[in-house]
Amino acid sequence: MTSAKPTAVGVVDRLISVHPDELRFSFELEKQSFCDLKVVNNTEHRVAFKVKTTSPRKYFVRPNSSVIPPQEECFVRVTLQAQSEYPPDMQCRDKFLFQSTVVPPDTELGENSQDFFNKDSGRVVEEIKLKVVYIFAPSEEDSPGDNRAGSVDNGPDSDLVNLDRALQRLKTQRDTAIQQVQLLEKDIELMKRQRYQRKPYGFSILAALVVGLVGIFLGLALSFVLTKPQNA
Repeated sequence: MTSAKPTAVGVVDRLISVHPDELRFSFELEKQSFCDLKVVNNTEHRVAFKVKTTSPRKYFVRPNSSVIPPQEECFVRVTLQAQSEYPPDMQCRDKFLFQSTVVPPDTELGENSQDFFNKDSGRVVEEIKLKVVYIFAPSEEDSPGDNRAGSVDNGPDSDLVNLDRALQRLKTQRDTAIQQVQLLEKDIELMKRQRYQRKPYGFSILAALVVGLVGIFLGLALSFVLTKPQNA
């Protein structure tokens, strides 16, 4: 028994099909990006699959292997780790490989799961290769209905995409609110300092007025005493 040749994505007579047919990542410096893939079992058998990439340190794949029941589907999320610089001309040469093979009923992948995808053992292992495409991050003005990277149409994990975007917006709003609170605290502190600085100055003026009035009163009293006629 010989291994099958690499297959094109979406061929129904193969073990699995993967949608979409390429990984598209919304690229933004110092930020993670992700792409959701739908893996469909096209057979009446349990099929195991495994995901490999040419840049394992650059991407995070979950799940990177699994078993799909007959005629069922599975969703795989591939996360591009935050990058510090743009690739030349936004071109990416990274590749992903989906390997699939039929497994016996009740099979669960474990520590020896790699044996299922060993072609030398005589197993039929199909392969699907996907390329990676980087696109610039969409602006806030883009319509929510646009076909953006990191989403799968009509898939249950598409809600995760919207949730992540909502969480990112909330994080931005939170950071903005924190900055505004910090500025407000600085203004309050400045007002307190100005008020404390004015208090001693106001007290000295009041004290001077009181002393002045007392001095005037004593002066008038002394003048009255000195100018009073003496008795004969």
